Amino acid sequence: MAKRDYYEVLGVNKSASADQIKAAYRKLAVKHHPDKNKGDKASEEKFKEASEAYHVLSNTERKQNYDNFGHAAFENGGGGRGGFSNFDFSSHFSDIFEDFFGDFGGGGRRSRKSNFRGSDLRYDLSISLEEAYTGKKQDIKFSTSEKCQICNGSGSKPGTNVGSCSMCGGNGQVRSSQGFFTVQQTCPQCSGTGEQITNPCGSCSGQGKKQASKRLSVTIPKGVDDGTRIRLAGKGEAGSRGASSGDLYLFINVYSHDLFKRSEENLFFECPISIADAALGASIEIPTIDGGKAKIKIPSGTQSGKQFRLRGKGMPLMRSGGVGDLYVQVNTEVPINLNKEQKDLLEKFREIENEKSNPSIKKFFQKAKNFWKN
Repeated sequence: MAKRDYYEVLGVNKSASADQIKAAYRKLAVKHHPDKNKGDKASEEKFKEASEAYHVLSNTERKQNYDNFGHAAFENGGGGRGGFSNFDFSSHFSDIFEDFFGDFGGGGRRSRKSNFRGSDLRYDLSISLEEAYTGKKQDIKFSTSEKCQICNGSGSKPGTNVGSCSMCGGNGQVRSSQGFFTVQQTCPQCSGTGEQITNPCGSCSGQGKKQASKRLSVTIPKGVDDGTRIRLAGKGEAGSRGASSGDLYLFINVYSHDLFKRSEENLFFECPISIADAALGASIEIPTIDGGKAKIKIPSGTQSGKQFRLRGKGMPLMRSGGVGDLYVQVNTEVPINLNKEQKDLLEKFREIENEKSNPSIKKFFQKAKNFWKN
């Protein structure tokens, strides 16, 4: 695929000043830097493309060659010192422009110990729908790493000091020249901490943390839904050498209920009623999620599938303090295993019923007659 024009890549014209070129590149590099777009191949390619364009246009000699000959100036080693047919930024994305931009996350350089932060943990907790309604407190037990109490997390033997890394001199970074650039990388000896433990703690072998079984009391707020994730900051694994701890994430699983079905803050269930109650009307008691009862008045002539709404009888909302509703759908049950008396009564009822009592039946068969006629 043909390379795009470098001016087009940076979004500037040929008359742009050095400061304008620099500002345009900085904007693109911050947007597409791999540290901010981990695993995003498209952003990685855009970062490489912008870096290559800036490499050329930021240098007077290379820019002049490009203006005169275009990309051909740098093919097959062309353009003298400006040639870079093997130009490649892929190996040092996170460090190569640190002096130019500082910390891409803002606010200065990143903490040297950020790479030693403890891992986040996941804990799956299953509760009933009733417990989701009321909320609950529960003790959980899990295996994790905790700060070493002997060295207070420093990793160094008590009474000894942590020295500076001999390779980077305590900076946490080492520099090396690669072609046109001075590359700054994380120190491989101290992993960026700038420290070197000469007398490691015997209890934790210099890690500053130890494996342990931990018990924690957690509060499940009322209204949690299936799949809710609760973050407990700093309750994950301890960091190495005094670095911050990770977080603990509770993933809530709410068991399915024998009676109620849930949709966000609302509850639903189906209630069977007899033909007599549907035809004549009735007052019935139905259960509610709080363990209580509620009355529903069934009007005479209620059709199967009719839904009744009970306000405020659903699930509480976690943040707003409101409460959802309960929807009750009544389904008319056709009686089975009739005795002779019941059959006789129904036969008599069938003889005296009329079309006014069954308007839907009348309407259906009228449509059927019209269909057959046509």
